[in-house]
Amino acid sequence: MSINFNGLKVMVIDDSKTIRRTAETLLQKAGCEVVTAVDGFDALAKIADNNPNIIFVDIMMPRLDGYQTCALIKNNPDYAQTPVIMLSSKDGLFDKARGRIVGSDEYLTKPFSKDELFETIQQYQ
Repeated sequence: MSINFNGLKVMVIDDSKTIRRTAETLLQKAGCEVVTAVDGFDALAKIADNNPNIIFVDIMMPRLDGYQTCALIKNNPDYAQTPVIMLSSKDGLFDKARGRIVGSDEYLTKPFSKDELFETIQQYQ
């Protein structure tokens, strides 16, 4: 089954170069246009320029963490409808609940599989 997300703009915010590169490679192969950011500040500067269709954000990041970044995105009327998926290496109920409070739409535990990544995108396309 070949997945095609042609023209879909996806933003990946993660301080891990490995995660950014892995996600970018998988998504580009599926036809996505990928924008990466190293942290929340970097992401907020790029969101307005790129207007992504879906945003993946790591929770544990320096300066501005994933919860703060998600809250800032969701509090902006221009991006409140943009799906924000939290990424975390912790599969905790507390983290998921806290993600929901700040407005995240979904929660993926790292390391995520290609299938999990694509299924999540399909849900919010």
